Amino acid sequence: MLQISKIFRFEMAHAIYGYAGKCKNVHGHSYILHVTITGSSDNDNYIPAPGFIYDFKQLKKIVNETVINKLDHQLVLSNVYLQTNTPFISAENILAWEMEPTAENILIYIKQNLQLALPAEIKLIKLQLYETADSYAEWLC
Repeated sequence: MLQISKIFRFEMAHAIYGYAGKCKNVHGHSYILHVTITGSSDNDNYIPAPGFIYDFKQLKKIVNETVINKLDHQLVLSNVYLQTNTPFISAENILAWEMEPTAENILIYIKQNLQLALPAEIKLIKLQLYETADSYAEWLC
């Protein structure tokens, strides 16, 4: 299968409600997101002009609009966290989610939004979200 990937970076803070470790406190990460897509061609022959599965510039535009611009420099907390930590409710950059903003749930959020935004002939096949240099969550189609 022929596929292309593009890498994105964003900064985001979160806290995990009910977690016993340090991640129960508000803290931030420099996230790295790998987005991999494929097209509907058979991949056995050369791709007709202009020769792309999908233009990297268009992929960048979609990912920036649907993911990066919404998460970058935001504080993401679950509604249950906010119920017990009310001072955060008034934060200017707060995003309240139904779920805990773990790497896995952030990845599900990204997947759902990208699948809605990508053209029908483009298939999202893999996402990797690095929370640290050596820890990441991965979604595979």
